[in-house]
Amino acid sequence: MRFLLDTHTFLWWVSDDPQLSKNALRLIASPDNDIFLSSVSGWEIAINVQLGKMKVPAPFEQFVAEQIFHNDIATLPIKMSHALHVQSLPLHHRDPFDRMLIVQSQLEKMPIISVDSVFEYYDVEVVW
Repeated sequence: MRFLLDTHTFLWWVSDDPQLSKNALRLIASPDNDIFLSSVSGWEIAINVQLGKMKVPAPFEQFVAEQIFHNDIATLPIKMSHALHVQSLPLHHRDPFDRMLIVQSQLEKMPIISVDSVFEYYDVEVVW
Protein backbone atom coordinates (compact mmCIF):
# COMPACT_ATOMS: atom_id res chain seq x y z
CA MET A 1 0.00 0.00 0.00
CA ARG A 2 1.09 3.60 -0.55
CA PHE A 3 1.21 6.14 2.29
CA LEU A 4 1.95 9.87 2.43
CA LEU A 5 3.94 11.13 5.41
CA ASP A 6 2.96 14.31 7.18
CA THR A 7 6.01 16.51 7.74
CA HIS A 8 6.20 15.82 11.48
CA THR A 9 5.86 12.09 10.80
CA PHE A 10 8.90 12.18 8.51
CA LEU A 11 10.92 14.14 11.07
CA TRP A 12 9.89 11.85 13.93
CA TRP A 13 10.71 8.76 11.83
CA VAL A 14 14.21 9.89 10.89
CA SER A 15 14.99 11.00 14.45
CA ASP A 16 13.55 7.90 16.17
CA ASP A 17 11.21 10.16 18.13
CA PRO A 18 9.10 8.25 20.70
CA GLN A 19 6.07 10.37 19.74
CA LEU A 20 5.68 8.23 16.62
CA SER A 21 2.90 5.70 17.22
CA LYS A 22 3.54 1.97 17.06
CA ASN A 23 1.14 1.68 14.14
CA ALA A 24 2.94 4.47 12.24
CA LEU A 25 6.28 2.77 12.92
CA ARG A 26 4.94 -0.54 11.63
CA LEU A 27 3.46 0.98 8.47
CA ILE A 28 6.58 2.98 7.58
CA ALA A 29 8.94 0.09 8.30
CA SER A 30 6.96 -2.51 6.37
CA PRO A 31 8.65 -3.52 3.10
CA ASP A 32 5.13 -4.11 1.72
CA ASN A 33 4.37 -0.39 1.83
CA ASP A 34 5.54 2.45 -0.41
CA ILE A 35 6.21 5.58 1.63
CA PHE A 36 6.07 9.04 0.08
CA LEU A 37 7.22 12.47 1.21
CA SER A 38 5.69 15.44 -0.54
CA SER A 39 7.77 18.27 -1.91
CA VAL A 40 5.59 20.52 0.22
CA SER A 41 7.14 18.90 3.32
CA GLY A 42 10.60 19.80 2.05
CA TRP A 43 9.36 23.36 1.55
CA GLU A 44 7.86 23.44 5.07
CA ILE A 45 11.07 22.12 6.65
CA ALA A 46 13.16 24.64 4.67
CA ILE A 47 11.09 27.56 5.90
CA ASN A 48 11.21 26.37 9.51
CA VAL A 49 14.99 25.86 9.36
CA GLN A 50 15.48 29.29 7.80
CA LEU A 51 13.29 30.93 10.48
CA GLY A 52 15.24 29.16 13.23
CA LYS A 53 12.16 27.22 14.39
CA MET A 54 13.84 23.92 13.58
CA LYS A 55 17.35 22.57 13.65
CA VAL A 56 18.67 19.65 11.63
CA PRO A 57 21.89 17.73 12.38
CA ALA A 58 23.51 18.46 8.99
CA PRO A 59 23.22 21.06 6.25
CA PHE A 60 19.51 21.17 5.43
CA GLU A 61 19.52 19.92 1.84
CA GLN A 62 22.04 17.19 2.61
CA PHE A 63 20.08 16.05 5.66
CA VAL A 64 16.75 15.72 3.83
CA ALA A 65 18.30 14.06 0.76
CA GLU A 66 20.20 11.53 2.88
CA GLN A 67 17.15 10.69 4.98
CA ILE A 68 14.99 10.16 1.90
CA PHE A 69 17.63 7.89 0.37
CA HIS A 70 18.54 5.89 3.49
CA ASN A 71 14.92 5.36 4.47
CA ASP A 72 13.80 4.36 0.95
CA ILE A 73 11.20 7.13 0.81
CA ALA A 74 9.81 8.21 -2.55
CA THR A 75 9.22 11.88 -3.24
CA LEU A 76 5.89 13.22 -4.41
CA PRO A 77 6.14 16.36 -6.54
CA ILE A 78 3.54 19.10 -6.47
CA LYS A 79 1.62 18.89 -9.75
CA MET A 80 -0.53 21.59 -11.29
CA SER A 81 -3.58 19.39 -10.66
CA HIS A 82 -2.68 19.40 -6.96
CA ALA A 83 -2.32 23.18 -6.87
CA LEU A 84 -5.61 23.77 -8.67
CA HIS A 85 -7.55 21.31 -6.51
CA VAL A 86 -6.70 23.27 -3.34
CA GLN A 87 -9.44 25.79 -4.14
CA SER A 88 -12.08 23.04 -3.76
CA LEU A 89 -11.19 22.36 -0.12
CA PRO A 90 -13.37 23.80 2.62
CA LEU A 91 -11.58 26.40 4.75
CA HIS A 92 -11.45 24.44 7.99
CA HIS A 93 -7.98 25.86 8.44
CA ARG A 94 -5.56 27.84 6.30
CA ASP A 95 -2.18 26.12 6.66
CA PRO A 96 -0.98 25.89 3.03
CA PHE A 97 1.30 22.92 3.71
CA ASP A 98 -1.47 20.83 5.27
CA ARG A 99 -3.90 21.85 2.54
CA MET A 100 -1.48 20.61 -0.13
CA LEU A 101 -0.98 17.31 1.72
CA ILE A 102 -4.76 16.89 1.89
CA VAL A 103 -5.11 17.45 -1.85
CA GLN A 104 -2.25 15.11 -2.65
CA SER A 105 -3.76 12.44 -0.42
CA GLN A 106 -7.09 12.81 -2.18
CA LEU A 107 -5.85 12.89 -5.77
CA GLU A 108 -3.11 10.28 -5.36
CA LYS A 109 -5.38 8.07 -3.21
CA MET A 110 -2.87 7.72 -0.40
CA PRO A 111 -3.70 7.72 3.31
CA ILE A 112 -1.75 10.28 5.36
CA ILE A 113 0.29 9.05 8.32
CA SER A 114 -0.25 11.86 10.82
CA VAL A 115 -1.18 12.65 14.39
CA ASP A 116 -2.60 16.03 13.27
CA SER A 117 -6.33 16.07 14.04
CA VAL A 118 -7.06 18.81 11.48
CA PHE A 119 -7.01 16.21 8.68
CA GLU A 120 -10.12 14.62 10.17
CA TYR A 121 -12.17 17.59 8.92
CA TYR A 122 -11.39 16.66 5.31
CA ASP A 123 -12.19 13.77 3.04
CA VAL A 124 -8.90 11.91 3.54
CA GLU A 125 -7.88 8.70 5.23
CA VAL A 126 -5.62 9.35 8.20
CA VAL A 127 -3.71 6.62 10.00
CA TRP A 128 -1.76 6.92 13.19
